[in-house]
Amino acid sequence: MVAYGAEQRVGIPVLRARWLTQTFVNWPFRSESVRPLVPEELVVDEYEGTAWVGFTPFLMADVRPPGLPGAVPGLPSFAETNLRTYVRRRDGRDGLWFLSIAVTCPLMLAARALGVPYSPGSLGVRADGDTVSYSGSRWTDGASYRLVVRPGDPIEPTERDVWLTSRWRAYTRRLGMLWETPVEHEPWPLADAEVDVLEQTLTGAAGLPAPLGEPVVHFSEGVRHVRIGLSAPRVPAPGPAPS
Repeated sequence: MVAYGAEQRVGIPVLRARWLTQTFVNWPFRSESVRPLVPEELVVDEYEGTAWVGFTPFLMADVRPPGLPGAVPGLPSFAETNLRTYVRRRDGRDGLWFLSIAVTCPLMLAARALGVPYSPGSLGVRADGDTVSYSGSRWTDGASYRLVVRPGDPIEPTERDVWLTSRWRAYTRRLGMLWETPVEHEPWPLADAEVDVLEQTLTGAAGLPAPLGEPVVHFSEGVRHVRIGLSAPRVPAPGPAPS
């Protein structure tokens, strides 16, 4: 069961940060549309029989190694945008599988050596009155988006809201193995959000068809105590291959 709060402590993080001004846009898809995009070691997770793909633009702030305080001047802040889906290992351990990540900070591209699908891009996040605007274009293939949302009132998250936003590990694949990266932070403070503009070619570039329906959208001011742990290889559990 997906948890609203972190499922594990990250005792010694390899990276600390704040994730701010984040919007979650989640579309429903048939599992068979998502399955070809996910490694065979993972199962496409479903909520009430439906797979979901999330588009999440936000700001990364105060990105730093452990031991360096967040108040140090000059720490980088930059825009990032993820396209991800929700997965489980054969033993039921849930997490995220990233279909793409666009980022403006070239230093983050070093994580491609760990199997993280970073691509350089031109991205922007801007708050203007009661709206928040996001825009971006990947340099590698030109996939782009424009999103304008109008954040609403804070909400008490439902089970589906938690399922769509609160995952505490990400999976990558490298050296022929599945790797797991843990993350810890406070629960997302979620609000409703109304979409004024949503134009994007990210899902099509990932190989996805049109979604089954309209997206579910949330906004969050963000989380300020993000701790990302060390990636570790995960040996598949014995048993039948996931379907």
